[in-house]
Amino acid sequence: MPKVTLNKKEVLKLVGKALPDDKLADRISMLGTDLEKITKEEIEVEIFPNRPDLLSEQGFARALSSFIGIKKGLATFPTKNSNEKNIVKNTAKEWPYVVTGIIKGLKLSDAKIKEIIQIQEKLGITYLRNRKKGGIGIYPLEKISFPIIFTAENPDTFKFRPLEYPSEITGRQILSKHPTGRKYASICQDWKRFPLFRDAKNKILSMPPIINAHELGKITEHTKDVFVEVTGTDLPTISRAFTMIMTALSEMGGQIYTMDVHYKDKTGKITTPDTKPKKMKIDRNHINKLIGLNLSETELKDCLERMGYGYKKGELSIPCYRGDILHPCDIAEDVAIAYGYDNLKPEIPNVSTLAYENSYERFKERIANLLIGFELVEVKSFHLTNKENQSTKMLTSIPLAELDSCMNTEFNILRAWMIPSVLETLERNKHHEYPQNLFDLGTIFKIDPSQETGILEQERVAILLCGAETNYTDARQILDGLFQALDLTYKVEPTTHPSFIPGRVGRVSAGKTKLAYIGELHPQVLSNFNIEFPTACFELNLSELWEVFSKTL
Repeated sequence: MPKVTLNKKEVLKLVGKALPDDKLADRISMLGTDLEKITKEEIEVEIFPNRPDLLSEQGFARALSSFIGIKKGLATFPTKNSNEKNIVKNTAKEWPYVVTGIIKGLKLSDAKIKEIIQIQEKLGITYLRNRKKGGIGIYPLEKISFPIIFTAENPDTFKFRPLEYPSEITGRQILSKHPTGRKYASICQDWKRFPLFRDAKNKILSMPPIINAHELGKITEHTKDVFVEVTGTDLPTISRAFTMIMTALSEMGGQIYTMDVHYKDKTGKITTPDTKPKKMKIDRNHINKLIGLNLSETELKDCLERMGYGYKKGELSIPCYRGDILHPCDIAEDVAIAYGYDNLKPEIPNVSTLAYENSYERFKERIANLLIGFELVEVKSFHLTNKENQSTKMLTSIPLAELDSCMNTEFNILRAWMIPSVLETLERNKHHEYPQNLFDLGTIFKIDPSQETGILEQERVAILLCGAETNYTDARQILDGLFQALDLTYKVEPTTHPSFIPGRVGRVSAGKTKLAYIGELHPQVLSNFNIEFPTACFELNLSELWEVFSKTL
């Protein structure tokens, strides 16, 4: 979680009330942030990832002032139309989106400029994932000619002087010669074209998300009006980050002016920023039930207004800078914060119950203990993996649940079956003595549109036997032992599967329920995982096996 150092004098000025340090410390802690320390000049706090709007003095003071009841209710941010536009064309496919706007009437000082830089850096590191999802740029408006062009060009063909650098260099050279370029080079070094902003005079403003141009991209204490942009990989994400920084600049005394962003694709024309509050219907009884309270309509309204919301007759107005509100549960959490966790009274339930271990959990533990008794070693593998291991190396082509955003390509999908994960473990442990007989009990994730999340989660156990003399019979003996211990009958029918040797693979079923494939892995699969010995395996669907077993209880 990011730590931010806030100017104490500025925060209290924005709050609108002088508070003693002990009172300030108590209220900050109850707001839902982690207070590190308060000194004569500074407040150091740790901001939770769901509240990036608190990363600035303005955002933090706004929330604190509302929380302690000084400026309750929905903060509004009126906008004016700048009649300026940003044209988007021929962008890099890796970095296609942009939102832009203008702030006028700022009174900047050295301290204010440092505040702005801190907001940029903290939003870039946290919400925009260290600039991997987006970058923020701020420019002195008086130096820019409209319309602005957001495009992408060959980095070896354009030159400009990057911020605080002595001379002009190419876009490619910036990644190796400029300190900021070296820091963020990994983001775009493999791209064929780099993103660029040019103004109407064809002058370069910046090369996002790396660096501004020195001529057009440096704000000073004399700057009063600024052009602001956020670019990145996902339009909703950069729009929320853009709203956060524009509202912070507005609370520094600036007036927000919107711009029209013209896309050449199906996105069309959008006007940014959009500072209108979002609407959500909430049920007071549901909120009370979640928290364990009995708040009246008036009390609920007071709690919501202290968290910066607007509320009227069951309709909630969510401020534009709150990108973390997705569900009524998020509202219940904020109501509980406003009510005060220290005010919640513990109560002894009116019912008497006896605790017992979940039957399904006992069943899973029994399976694990049986396998340990068969002298197998339990391993634990990650839910996250990659398409190559789950599909390509296994000679299959199966639907996989991909992550919308991931930090690296080795862990960019949720596993759809367990055997590849155990093979990865075996590959990393080839230096140990053979035979290696392993099992892994865990969750798999299958694409299923009928589920609320679009993903069906099931628990499975994968058994993998590897050694110089290992064969199908060894795996079958383990399977026999499991079913005998559970007092269940099963059958194995010949089948085919691309991951297994033809003629040495079967389909396991109990009654009409298909539970597993069992067989010897194909030599090509073993070669793909650099495994030198024969390997037999099977993967039981524990969720479905439990349904079969529970009917016998």
